[in-house]
Amino acid sequence: MSDYQIISDSSCDIPNEILEAYNIKTIPFYVSFDQEKYYKERVDISTEAFYSKLETEKIFPKTSLPSVQDYMNVFTHYIKEGKEILCLCLTDKFSGSYQSAINAKNIIDEEYEGAKITVVNSILATTAQGLLVIEAARMKKAGLTLEETTIKLEALKNTARIMFTVGTLEYLQKGGRIGKVSALAGTMLNLKPLIVLKEGELFPYGTIRGRKKSLKKIIDMTKEYFKEINEDYNDYNFALTTGNCFKEAVEVKTTLQEELNIKIDNPIFTIGVTIGTNTGPDPIGICFVKKYEKIK
Repeated sequence: MSDYQIISDSSCDIPNEILEAYNIKTIPFYVSFDQEKYYKERVDISTEAFYSKLETEKIFPKTSLPSVQDYMNVFTHYIKEGKEILCLCLTDKFSGSYQSAINAKNIIDEEYEGAKITVVNSILATTAQGLLVIEAARMKKAGLTLEETTIKLEALKNTARIMFTVGTLEYLQKGGRIGKVSALAGTMLNLKPLIVLKEGELFPYGTIRGRKKSLKKIIDMTKEYFKEINEDYNDYNFALTTGNCFKEAVEVKTTLQEELNIKIDNPIFTIGVTIGTNTGPDPIGICFVKKYEKIK
């Protein structure tokens, strides 16, 4: 097995059991509800506690990226163990986390002769980023070198998508992702936004009236996309993601498996504070990335 350590910022939202199974290390983002006290994601505050505060206190939280020092602390630990490092970061269009990692790498390169750190801008977020990290871990387990894995990751990241909807436009509007007029119209007309995450950005797909229709539509969006690219569902790794709507996510997962005739082995991911701040407690998303074995 190739001896390099896989690291990701916590925006990947990978469940603990998968992190442990693949020995993936995460570097946490921070969240604050008063802009004074900041909590490390999944260290000082659980995702459940985050959503509880989000719903009960009606405060729009602020997030802060991992610092250069945060990255240096983790990188240095593995460099001293003699390991190479592969670090995947949240899209640089959402955050400066990637730049923090690059700056940390540059400092360590000067301090430790022969240190080998590869930092990848995933151009993804939340569960799509997580699926990309998992593909990296699968490649490592299969014996691919750091260089081989990095080359495949560059091809894989453009195959990833999230087709999702949210319960309200309020959080996207407050986070600056959607204009104020759209947020007001959505609230008044019970319109649910349909959004695609691809290539590091959020793209509006449209709106639909009502929650049930929006959940059906993200399945239709997935089917339409695969028809457009003319590829096999089974060549992709799928996962469902949500904030605080696990029951609905289970229902969508069941329907998706039936309609696409696939088996989704991944557990349902929970969107963490980094993206949850912008999507609120009610997002449901279908995420997928091509399996590394299917990249030519």
